[in-house]
Amino acid sequence: MNSPDVEDMKRIVDRLPQSESERRIVRHLVIRDPNCGVSDEWVTPEMIFCRHLESVVLSGVTDTSDKTIVHLARENCNIQGLDLTGCKYVTDVSIMELVAKTPPLQWLQLSGVVLTDASVSAIAKTFPKLVELELNDQPLMTAVSVRDIWSYSRKLRTLTLARSSQLTDSALPSPIKTLTPQPSGEKPLPARPHTWLDQLPSLILRHTAIDLRVLDLSHCPKLTDAGVEGIVAHAPLLRSLALAGCPNLTDKAVESISKLGLHLGNLTLAHCPRITDNGIVSLARSCTELRSVDLAFCRQLTDMAVFELASLEQIHRLVLVRVPKLTDNAVYFLADHTPSLERLHLSYCDRITLKSLHHLVRTCNRLVHLTATGVPGARRTGVGRFSDPPPTDLDPDQKSVFRAFSGPNIAALRKFLDKEKLRREQAEAQNIPFVPRSDDSMDLY
Repeated sequence: MNSPDVEDMKRIVDRLPQSESERRIVRHLVIRDPNCGVSDEWVTPEMIFCRHLESVVLSGVTDTSDKTIVHLARENCNIQGLDLTGCKYVTDVSIMELVAKTPPLQWLQLSGVVLTDASVSAIAKTFPKLVELELNDQPLMTAVSVRDIWSYSRKLRTLTLARSSQLTDSALPSPIKTLTPQPSGEKPLPARPHTWLDQLPSLILRHTAIDLRVLDLSHCPKLTDAGVEGIVAHAPLLRSLALAGCPNLTDKAVESISKLGLHLGNLTLAHCPRITDNGIVSLARSCTELRSVDLAFCRQLTDMAVFELASLEQIHRLVLVRVPKLTDNAVYFLADHTPSLERLHLSYCDRITLKSLHHLVRTCNRLVHLTATGVPGARRTGVGRFSDPPPTDLDPDQKSVFRAFSGPNIAALRKFLDKEKLRREQAEAQNIPFVPRSDDSMDLY
């Protein structure tokens, strides 16, 4: 057996080992494709026979059970990483066995595996070497266990807690503040009723998360500006921060984010309706190394916010979907001042015309993707034929307005609009009414 064959057998993808030799040699078992035909009943015995596994990915085996994970924990002493994303039948039972039997894991992905605080706390306290932890879609996880993650998992580089509806500011580190005493003449406000979660003390930590680079707290609706302030104070070297769908965030949170300065490269603030131009101006002037910014559905933003973002020399991706106050001026400014721009999303910006989009595709030489779904100007005759095919799950009305241009289609669109502009000029010179065409002909009639 030659060495390439051995290397191939060490990593098996979207199938199970088929021989005793493969079972002895395999180190990485990866099953991501849910259509590969592998089911839990076939995986379970392999966890017993394959005793040298270092990483296991079972996100493609959606019926993975506790029994399989228990066997994995008991029989594999070399396991370093596990991905159970979307395995909804896995429970606290097998996760507790994993915590008790396996060596300290380095990465663990449990998004969609509904866990309680007990399991999450056990993971944080038992696996001090964790570098990556994904716990998205956790409806039962509260501040109690997340506080343990901040306290014990000090080597994390990636932490994702998106769509965890129970999380509040008390789940996050709190910056130390000096309390200002109230004047003696003021009467204190009456205390509102508290739950036991609201009564948790502030999480004051003596260490900082100097290794943390990626943090995702998207769609945690109870988070406020105070929570973001604590994050920035405790994780000052963040490169990627996602806070989409946190409706309580205001410009104060954006000002806190601005303190990350040159370290921040990717920021997602979609569906944060209270953010205004003031916050984005502060952000753009402080975080000058930003490469990707998502401000979709931030309806209070105007052209001024785009003017500031256009000054970022490294910006290559900008999402401005359904920011209704944007006008052609913003698109013109982006085209003229952002040569690094590669991907721009302008869907449902009703005030943008085809004229500014034409200037954009002519000027931005690096542009490889442009979305203009729902933009009235993009419905012009002939433009739709250069669009990418719409997703199959859209209804007929949505498909009719879908406009996304990528790769060679952008060059073709630019050539078509150049031709139509020339036709218009010729029609005006000859005093002939201009009629748009959908083909590539130069005829004026």
